[in-house]
Amino acid sequence: MRCFPMIKRRPGAYCYYYFFRTRRTITTSTLPLDVQNDSIASVRYDHKALCLTSVDQLIQRGSLSLAQKLVQRIIARSLSFSDAVLVVHYAAVRGLKIDLGSYGALIRKLMSLGQPQLAEVLFRGSIVGRGIDPDFSILNSMVICFCKLGKIEEARAQFERLLAMGLVPCKSASNALLREFCAQDRILEAFDYIVRINEAGVIPGFWCFNKLIDGLCCKGYMDEALELFDIMRGKCGCPPTVHLYKSLFYGLCKRGLVVEAETLLSEMESQGLYIDRTMYTCLIYQYCKDKKMKMAMRILLRMLKTGCDPDNYTCNTLIHGFVKLGLFDKGWVVYNQMAEWGMQPDAVTNHILISQYCREQKTDCALMLLNNLVSCNMAPSVHCYTVLMAALYKENRLMEIDELLKSMLGNGVIPDHVLFFVLKKIYPKGHELQLAYMILQAIAKNGCGFDPSMFSSSASLGTPRDLEQEIEILLEGIVRSNLNLGNVAFGVFISALCEQGKIDDALLYMDKMVRVGCMPLPFTYNTLIKCLCQEGLYEDAKSLIEIMQDRGVVADQATYLIIVNERCKRGDLVSAFDILEQMDERGLRHSVAIYDTIIAGLSRQKRIFEAEEMFKRMLESGVDPDEIVYMTMINGYSKNGRAIEARQLFDKMIENSIRPSSYSYTALISGLVKRNMIHKGCMYLDRMLRDGLEPNIVLYTSLINHFLKKGEFEFAFRLVHLMERNQFESDLIMYISLISGISRNIIGINNWSILSKRSEREREMLFHLLNQGTVMHSENILRVSANSLEEMKCFAVRLIEKIKDNSFMPNLYLYNGIISGFCRAERMQDAYDHFEMMQREGVRPNQVSYTILIDGHIQSGDINSATGLFNKMNVDGFAPDRVAYNTLLRGLCKAGRLLDALSLSYTMRKRGVLPNRVSYDYLLRCFCANDLRVYAIKIFEEMVAQNYIPCQFNRKWLLCILCENNKLHKASVVTDRGFKDGNLQKCDKEASLETCIREEKSI
Repeated sequence: MRCFPMIKRRPGAYCYYYFFRTRRTITTSTLPLDVQNDSIASVRYDHKALCLTSVDQLIQRGSLSLAQKLVQRIIARSLSFSDAVLVVHYAAVRGLKIDLGSYGALIRKLMSLGQPQLAEVLFRGSIVGRGIDPDFSILNSMVICFCKLGKIEEARAQFERLLAMGLVPCKSASNALLREFCAQDRILEAFDYIVRINEAGVIPGFWCFNKLIDGLCCKGYMDEALELFDIMRGKCGCPPTVHLYKSLFYGLCKRGLVVEAETLLSEMESQGLYIDRTMYTCLIYQYCKDKKMKMAMRILLRMLKTGCDPDNYTCNTLIHGFVKLGLFDKGWVVYNQMAEWGMQPDAVTNHILISQYCREQKTDCALMLLNNLVSCNMAPSVHCYTVLMAALYKENRLMEIDELLKSMLGNGVIPDHVLFFVLKKIYPKGHELQLAYMILQAIAKNGCGFDPSMFSSSASLGTPRDLEQEIEILLEGIVRSNLNLGNVAFGVFISALCEQGKIDDALLYMDKMVRVGCMPLPFTYNTLIKCLCQEGLYEDAKSLIEIMQDRGVVADQATYLIIVNERCKRGDLVSAFDILEQMDERGLRHSVAIYDTIIAGLSRQKRIFEAEEMFKRMLESGVDPDEIVYMTMINGYSKNGRAIEARQLFDKMIENSIRPSSYSYTALISGLVKRNMIHKGCMYLDRMLRDGLEPNIVLYTSLINHFLKKGEFEFAFRLVHLMERNQFESDLIMYISLISGISRNIIGINNWSILSKRSEREREMLFHLLNQGTVMHSENILRVSANSLEEMKCFAVRLIEKIKDNSFMPNLYLYNGIISGFCRAERMQDAYDHFEMMQREGVRPNQVSYTILIDGHIQSGDINSATGLFNKMNVDGFAPDRVAYNTLLRGLCKAGRLLDALSLSYTMRKRGVLPNRVSYDYLLRCFCANDLRVYAIKIFEEMVAQNYIPCQFNRKWLLCILCENNKLHKASVVTDRGFKDGNLQKCDKEASLETCIREEKSI
């Protein structure tokens, strides 16, 4: 009975009945589209009206909770946001309170309609703004909403609220959060959340595992990737795909975890998954890289057993691994085996063999292989020619380089930018544009197939501007013919401009290059960045890197190496370390060259312990050291007096199957000789000769410089004669070492030490080993019989004349050495002539140049000229350094100008410069000689404060003066102060006091 009134209040019931009945009886044909839509819309409207009527009835009956639920259902089924808002308004007008469920339904409706911005506004205004705590449903919805808006931090905050409330987030919210973390490349945070989500009992989507494991492997986080892999297989029960296995496999190989990678490969095989050739080859490559050739061959046999045939890349990897270890025979076995597998050695194969021959200093073998390839109609690549030319240049075989270059271009090989960089080292400085023009002509002829003379103007190439115009015309033809070769051609030309210091022109051509449609290659950017860094324009270099990245060219290890190298050259190691941190942030692995640059910079600054730590860091990061970084570290140990560590590291290098070059031997032998371990140095020199390596000019220069510094002129000159007999042509560094060594020791020629018989035997052994490579006698040898001061002065002058005859490029160090030689030979006018000549030739003097001249005047007894030059030094803008101050101070003391010396010492202190020990001794001697005991005691106290030990003569003189003046107490204070600070021995103290007491009694 109670149901009838309810039926009467359903006015839309007959509408539905009538609509369906008439639709069935009137026609069975399809209604027009607009009629159908109108009918459906009317049905929906009636249904909505019926639902709202039901809401009214529930409100009237007091069933507010049921009314609220019905409102939520109506909102959820609304076709538009406006409809949903009208429902909310309808309920609010009738006094129905809008609960969280309704708001949640409204937010979900907005999300389903693609309006996350409106959902956020509703959430902040109607829930957060009114201080209402959202429920489980709204929090999940807002996590999804914020993720769609890219507001990951807000999404994370709502997600954390769910977890803090002890609620389990829904799968949709979890997936949305993980997806957004991955989209923003925040892989590690995504990993942390997926672990927490899994622990909460929510199983993320399978795509989440795939995406995250891929990302973790690419970033090198293999421990996290493997943990996620175990979670996916274990708790979630998701079977991994082949793609996922490959991601893990390549990630493990990239990290050098070759054993783990092989274990994963075995697991794939056990599950019947297909292992392709690339995966096997990658594993072979890692074993070759680790110098485990037996393991690499085992993988090859395993590969063949499964029916997977190797390709050229596989064979090239094995050949490279063998020849890198010096196992050429086994490398040739693989080379010959390639024919049986139906493969022909390609350009990479030949390049590997030729490169290794050149690295092993077997250049003739490399040339023979190249000629065989040409005779067999196998075209060698440009890289084969490039590495050969570099090897010939090291052996000073310049004529053969020209012949090889002509042969290469005649064979139709297209040159590249690497060849340009090699040739610019061979060609004289200043000829970079001519070289670039030659390279571009070869690109046009061999690469683009047109005669470069077609684009040549009739103008002569007499000036650099004419040459630039000719190159510009040639560039236009290359770009029209082949855009890729245009990239190379433009890059070569820009590099040539940078080499000549025309950075503005280079940047203009870079803009033009982009305008004509060319894409600058990484080496072009790197060349410009290097040029900017060399000019000190680091901010411009940084801006260029940003432009480079905006154009889609990622800064690579070479880019950062350039910046680090330039920073280290300037001694700015702090900035160099900042660059390393930037690389870490970008996930870029540091190359061995970057480590080598940092280690070399630390060694130059005598920070050998930090260099040692950097070397250990390199090893711990999994970077394999090469011979260059070993040599740098050995050289650092040697120069810092740690010859034993240098020797141990050298032996370690050999244990790691790295064959040392003559330069590595040179660094070690020089360090051992400098530490007076000549016998050990001879042992390694003998090993070097047995390895087929010959002493080089660097070794001779180092040894000659060492013995000159020790004042052992006779043996040093014997080495000079031996070097010339062995046809080593002295270079600029050799002449600088000679002239500097002789100049330093002309005055002390009579103080040569007498060698012990053992020292003589060791030197003769060293000389004998160096003499083994003598080929012929040289006619033009500088001979000297260094038995007197006059003979040494004459020899110094003859050496200077020979240096001038060789027409070396102006060099500050060379001029300073020549000026010093003339000063020591007491030929001041010649010294000033060269001082003026160096400035005419564009070489600016420095503080050292002035100090040498000041010292020359002092040695010749002309203190007035020395003082005048010192004052002129300030006028010319050269602030005197500590050496200049101390030189003049000692000169004034020697000349007996005590007041001037005292005034200069006060000036030094005002400018924060203190005298050195020798200068203090000169001052103390002057004060003692003039019985100025107050100043003498003050100087003594300053010396003690600086931890300087006065010479015994000055100390006794000071004590005697004090005793003569009945200053026994003061004398005791002096001796006590010296003894307390460790500068005086106990016996010195007792002897000094005894002398004072004896003097006092005699008085």
